[in-house]
Amino acid sequence: MTTSKITTSTELGKTGPAVSRIGLGAMGMSGMYGASDDAESIATIHAALDSGANLIDTGDFYGAGHNEMLIGKAIAERPREDVVLSVKFGALRGPGGTWGGTDSRPVALRNFLTYSLQRLGVDYIDIYRPARLDPNVGIEETVGAMAELVEAGYIRHIGLSEVGVDTIRRAAAVHPIVDLQIEYSLISRGIEAEILPVVRELGIGITAYGVLSRGLLSDSVRSRAAFAPDDFRAHSPRFQGENLDQNLKLVDALAKIAADKDVSVAQLAIAWVLTRGADIVPILGARRRERWSESLGALDIQLSTEELATIEAAVPADQIAGERYAAAQMALLDSER
Repeated sequence: MTTSKITTSTELGKTGPAVSRIGLGAMGMSGMYGASDDAESIATIHAALDSGANLIDTGDFYGAGHNEMLIGKAIAERPREDVVLSVKFGALRGPGGTWGGTDSRPVALRNFLTYSLQRLGVDYIDIYRPARLDPNVGIEETVGAMAELVEAGYIRHIGLSEVGVDTIRRAAAVHPIVDLQIEYSLISRGIEAEILPVVRELGIGITAYGVLSRGLLSDSVRSRAAFAPDDFRAHSPRFQGENLDQNLKLVDALAKIAADKDVSVAQLAIAWVLTRGADIVPILGARRRERWSESLGALDIQLSTEELATIEAAVPADQIAGERYAAAQMALLDSER
């Protein structure tokens, strides 16, 4: 495995904390992509921190609280200042793993925060953000309540997730926003036209999830192994039938470029995102130590202007088949309106 270390950091937005050049996304450690192993998950969190990462991203609804408890156990013996915790709230869960919409009312977010602090075993959360825009609550009301929690010391910074330019501007008018968490990768480039210019205008960073497009931009999906019923990808449009056939053709083209550079497809995909700007921080959803180690190898890849052009020609943004979420979930994305 690579012995690469993260030796660079970047400020998250013009008012945010210093974070490692890549961060760890913990969602997959709580069942979103099939069964996971708590001991290996904790070891992976430790490996990420030991490699120089400090940004760990979670959501209070990942595994209905399981993810936060897992992270809390993993960081219990670490100095609190060594970890930047990014937490999403607002997604409602029901028994059996059902989803019940979004609640970003001030009274609800205070309740969510109270439980998150307890599960994580911390006194404050570094970056707190609504997971989705609540259609029944104005973003000004939500951010205003979060600003009060910043003043009280329970959260340090306010972030957003999957919202569009109007919502971003309205939120930033209430309180400084440090980052927008949103999907961004070689095959999910929707932010480039409007959202990215606006966040840069306002001094807001990007924490990019889905950098490997849920494994599509790696070698793991090319085997066409069946997904478990509880795996997100079993129901995701990009992983179905002819859509998958089309998308894997693009991945195969990318794989040839990766082979020429003697790197993996995943490493090349991460390296591409890293070239997009220091204000874009990839959040990598590794569930095992070897996957985290592989991801670190992307930090050592240098891409010339010509190589970037070759990569983007091999994976044209307009050739991706299928939406990034199923229709019902796409309807919840303010960023897609």
